[in-house]
Amino acid sequence: MDQAGSRTRYDETYANWRRDPSAWWSEAAKGIAWDAPPRAAFDGALGVYGRWFPGGRLNTCFNAVDRHVAAGRGEQPAIIWDSPMTGRIETITYARLQDRVARVAGALAARGVAKGDRVIVYMPMVPEAAIAMLACARLGAVHSVVFGGFAAAELAARIADAKPKAIVSASCGLEPGRVVKYKPLLDAAIGLSPHKPASVLILQRPESPCDLTTGRDEDLLAAEAAAAPHPCVSVESTDPLYILYTSGTTGAPKGIVRDNGGHAVALHNSMSMVYGVQPGDVYWAASDVGWVVGHSYIVYAPLLAGCTTVLFEGKPVGTPDAGTFWRVCEQHGVKVLFTAPTAIRAIKKEDPDGVFLKRHDLSKLEALYLAGERCDADTVTWSERLLAKPVVDHWWQTETGWTITGNFRGLGLFPTKPGSGGKPAPGYDVVVLDEANQEVPRGQIGSLAVRLPLPPSCLPTLFNADERFRDAYLAAHPGFYSTADAGMVDEEGYVWVMSRTDDIINVAGHRLSTGAMEEVLASHPAVAECAVVGVRDTLKGQVPLGLVVLKLGVAKDEATLAQELIAMVRERIGPVAAFRDARVVARLPKTRSGKILRATLRKIADGEDYVVPPTIDDPAILDELDDVLKASMR
Repeated sequence: MDQAGSRTRYDETYANWRRDPSAWWSEAAKGIAWDAPPRAAFDGALGVYGRWFPGGRLNTCFNAVDRHVAAGRGEQPAIIWDSPMTGRIETITYARLQDRVARVAGALAARGVAKGDRVIVYMPMVPEAAIAMLACARLGAVHSVVFGGFAAAELAARIADAKPKAIVSASCGLEPGRVVKYKPLLDAAIGLSPHKPASVLILQRPESPCDLTTGRDEDLLAAEAAAAPHPCVSVESTDPLYILYTSGTTGAPKGIVRDNGGHAVALHNSMSMVYGVQPGDVYWAASDVGWVVGHSYIVYAPLLAGCTTVLFEGKPVGTPDAGTFWRVCEQHGVKVLFTAPTAIRAIKKEDPDGVFLKRHDLSKLEALYLAGERCDADTVTWSERLLAKPVVDHWWQTETGWTITGNFRGLGLFPTKPGSGGKPAPGYDVVVLDEANQEVPRGQIGSLAVRLPLPPSCLPTLFNADERFRDAYLAAHPGFYSTADAGMVDEEGYVWVMSRTDDIINVAGHRLSTGAMEEVLASHPAVAECAVVGVRDTLKGQVPLGLVVLKLGVAKDEATLAQELIAMVRERIGPVAAFRDARVVARLPKTRSGKILRATLRKIADGEDYVVPPTIDDPAILDELDDVLKASMR
């Protein structure tokens, strides 16, 4: 199809949505099997800003698993587990997945888990992680997946907030060169939390089995084998499917709520519209179930669409080499690969000329999609040159659950602009606002926002925290959802995400709070005050840099202090923070009202031009910090 035709198809589809959003989404909802049809597409009187598909009843697990078996596709592979960490590859058909999910649901039900109860899933990248999620959905229970790399304190905070009736975990996770024992972390987290789960089901991995706590812990596979299959429980469209915690600017985790109906409709629709895949196609999101990409595009969306999803336990390099991704694509016939720019940068660093890539037959791979952090133009052009296939950078967030802007294979791709996240998906009215809540002209930078209501699958609120939801996302720009990203929309309608507008940094696609890291640094007895800023990094996108001011009279070796601070962050937040650099400074730049000028610090560290803020208390301090900060440039 020629490019002009592609643009027309996107423009026509987007215009159809804008003309009648309810009709557009009602049509999309026909792709889902409803136990009872919704009475309307949207009701603006419900919830904080409205709710999607009110009155409808469905079960997400039925839509993702059972209906495909009923349609005669039970022998189609549903999940391909590819684990370079163990040397194993396992294929699970839809029929086998249905049986295992129904039995794990039965095991949870036998232990008192019912509709509306919460279950925390603390798992590595194994099939049982997806099975546990689907089992919760089958019961109408609400799962909350916690990334296995998080430390005990972070897990404890999530247990305390979600108050799970049960926890599903594993004895260990596997990283290149090491085994990460989950059970001690889990035990410590339960000890720290004021809430105690009634039962814990543990997947015993042969690489490092663990002891079970008598009276609380049980073997997951044994419980599954002994359980009676449980049927799907019908729930309201507006009932929660899961809670996914993301870092808050205060350090307290925010529980992003995802509902059942809107989630199913939007994700099912996105597989064909955004990624251009159909039932039976093999789709691979190279992420982790602990992050939103894993929820949306390892587990739910591919299965809702009847695709085969690849669940990968490994790394882009080192398991065993920089050709691993291309081996997986060739071996399993992957049609679309979705990963983070960080992964591609790691491959590029190890294999700049594509020697490993050229060893594999990638004829079945049709496109590479990138998201998770802002993608530099070099990564896009390098990928396009070596793959000779479309490379699509698309922008979305944990809060939205699917793409805000991108390019749309189901509508015919329009020309890409490396560095831009594409154009808005139908459902999103993206605008750029100034501090007065006024739209700025095309090409000017401001705060990126989405006009309310948000489309289906976006968060309707935070878990048990409507006011916090309003304050965090709606208060800055009344009538709009604030993305907390700064950027612009150019003359042709392409959206450019330039930077964060708060103190969340993006480390290898993982959104982390610098505020939480500052709390850790400030707890060190030698530290008087501190600031953590995200510094540009060619591999991870951003890495945290800690600046600390020592207490008066404290004399401590800087290298020793840095190692102590690094160890503290690793213990309390986890290695995922990638915190490896802390430096002692005499003082920090502040406004006259006492606010630390983090944005200015970040610009200096990244070597960018900056204007001395008019509110600064003492401009001379920026010169004092110049050498320290520029030494951090990578």
